[in-house]
Amino acid sequence: MPMLQARFIGYLAQIRSVSDAALAVGMAREGAYRLRGRDGAEGFASVWDMALARRDTGEGLAQLAAARLRALEALAPLRKVTHAQLDWRIESGKFQVVLKRGRFDSVLHSPDNNALLCAMRRAGMVDLSAMRMPK
Repeated sequence: MPMLQARFIGYLAQIRSVSDAALAVGMAREGAYRLRGRDGAEGFASVWDMALARRDTGEGLAQLAAARLRALEALAPLRKVTHAQLDWRIESGKFQVVLKRGRFDSVLHSPDNNALLCAMRRAGMVDLSAMRMPK
């Protein structure tokens, strides 16, 4: 599901139409709005707003900045993370939408190493003192 969301955001940034972006990834417009409205989808909603913000007006740039702040806040790792949240982050990884010349190009997927290290630390598999830089 995260890859579908990332591709949707990429097409939304390019096409600037929810219906057409949803169609491009094989989902219905209503499904995209349901996904946006789910509990825990604040980051997705903020990135959606960023994709639609105009960059050629002062008002649009202000909307972009506000959406960016909401996205950073929503996507920031929580200080207290449950095992289920860590497992999800380890399994799903991180996604980055790539645009080239204003057109959706691809989605980069990488592992969430921070989540993995956190889980290993909790399980006692990582010694933090061994990871410190020498003075």
